[in-house]
Amino acid sequence: QVQLMESGGGSVEAGGSLRLSCAASGDIASSCMAWFRRVEGKGDEWVAYFGVYGGAYYAPSARGRFAISRDNRKKTLDLQMNSLEVDDTGVYYCAARARIGYCSIERSDYAYWGQGTQVTVSS
Repeated sequence: QVQLMESGGGSVEAGGSLRLSCAASGDIASSCMAWFRRVEGKGDEWVAYFGVYGGAYYAPSARGRFAISRDNRKKTLDLQMNSLEVDDTGVYYCAARARIGYCSIERSDYAYWGQGTQVTVSS
């Protein structure tokens, strides 16, 4: 069993930065982990993932501005967000697959979810 808890959200002006962190309990070393966000008017969007073997990959909207990283010793998954835009506003969730190392961009493929952390970007 895995439990996830996000932190680090807040309010920033456009162009600013935030670093989100997801703390995990249970065994996540063999699981792909990802960040999703829920944006008003758009629903749930995949942001980035970090697999067991394949490293980090990003949605086009995040590529070049965001950086995902994981530390299996500390059991954390982070998302460094730079050059934030108003359209980045939403609730950000970390997620983990059920002992599956390869990744997916589909929400339904992830078994474990945190409660979410709010990110608000103002112009």
